[in-house]
This record gives sequence, structure tokens and C-alpha cells, in this order.
Amino acid sequence: MELSLATRTVAEHTVLEVGGEVDVYTAPRLRERLIELVDAGARDVVVDLERVEFLDSTGLGVLVGALKRLRTAQGTFGLVCAKEPLLKIFRITALDQVFPIFPTVEAATERTGSGPAS
Repeated sequence: MELSLATRTVAEHTVLEVGGEVDVYTAPRLRERLIELVDAGARDVVVDLERVEFLDSTGLGVLVGALKRLRTAQGTFGLVCAKEPLLKIFRITALDQVFPIFPTVEAATERTGSGPAS
């Protein structure tokens, strides 16, 4: 399956909607897009994973890199994910303790701060 990337603005947050599979082949495109957004001045970024069917360790690495890049730039980074198979990956890797994960874009854009969701 192909990777789709679309950007929109919601409540002063840059929302990157990701669809398809994020794997060793497609993750570089996601990394490039996230770097472009930060380099263009985006400081409050939400990555919407609701249309992602598959996420491997390469994709997780891209997300961790984006989180670090935004923290360095005094920005915030959040994920939107309500799919149990993807949430399980975040729990198994303990990345659910690193990333703020929200059930909807609306919940992610209403937040303050960049700590993990409770």
C-alpha cells in the first residue's frame, strides 16, 4: 500500500494526516515531510495516524526523531491514534510513555504542553 501525506491547520496546529503503510520503504518520505514542516516554522505538530494500516520500527524511529526535533525547537508534538493494533505497538515499545497520544485531532489540538497523555 502507498503512503499518503496531507497537511492542514487546526487551531494553530499543523496536522499531518498519514495514510497507508509506514515502513522501511515509505518512512523516508514521512521523515522528509516532518523535517520540511519544522524547517518551515511549524512548532505545534500533530501526526494523525488514523488511516495508517501498518507501522514498523523504522516508522517509530521517524516519529521519535520528529519529537526530538520539535522539542529542540521549543515545539509540541502529538499523535492521533485510536486503532488498537497501533496502540499496542506504542505500549509494547513503551513509547506510549514518550508520545502524547490522543483519540482525535480535536483532543490533540486542545491540549496544552507536550507531556504524555494521561
